[in-house]
Amino acid sequence: MPTEKTLRAGSAQKRAAILTSARELFLTEGFDRSSVDAVAARAQVSKRTVYDYFGDKQTLLHAVFDEVGQTLLATVRRTLTDTLEGLTDPAELEPALVEFSMRITTDMLDSAEYTTLQRFVNTASGHLPHPDDRALTNAPEEAMGERFAALAEAGLLEVPDPRLAADHFIALTFGVTLSRLGAANAEKDSRVRPLIVEGVRAFLRAYRR
Repeated sequence: MPTEKTLRAGSAQKRAAILTSARELFLTEGFDRSSVDAVAARAQVSKRTVYDYFGDKQTLLHAVFDEVGQTLLATVRRTLTDTLEGLTDPAELEPALVEFSMRITTDMLDSAEYTTLQRFVNTASGHLPHPDDRALTNAPEEAMGERFAALAEAGLLEVPDPRLAADHFIALTFGVTLSRLGAANAEKDSRVRPLIVEGVRAFLRAYRR
């Protein structure tokens, strides 16, 4: 007889299968052309199970969107920790910010999750929650702002408004790179790094203590 632990694992597996199947169908067929029946068939569950877990197709899209966003947010938080946590030496600040930016360009901005998020925004925006209602809309910027505030406490930056500092940093680094090149994978395009370095230096001219 299945234990409670087994049932929970089975439920988690079904939920993951439904989300994966929905994501694949929404990307290949489009949201409007995808049906709950098709999602259920691909996930190898019943249509009733899909409704039991998610209620309707639009709620399922929201769940897929949030799951992708959580994955991207985890990448940002992990990269912030790996590159910028515990800095105290002013000489290490510029190379650390460059390393953070370079890793984000390859690990996040060139990831399947980021591409998925952008495609959903471009093709299914009418079915997504309003930006003001999306819990993850500002989360990466807020996480960066928190790290910049910590660097200010360490005496490395002057940051009156941490969130604004994050917005400025993004505009000067990733924003310029995406605008100029249309992509931001430093491993595939040698033009990315010089833009990132100059963006970091411009940021530091404004915010270095």
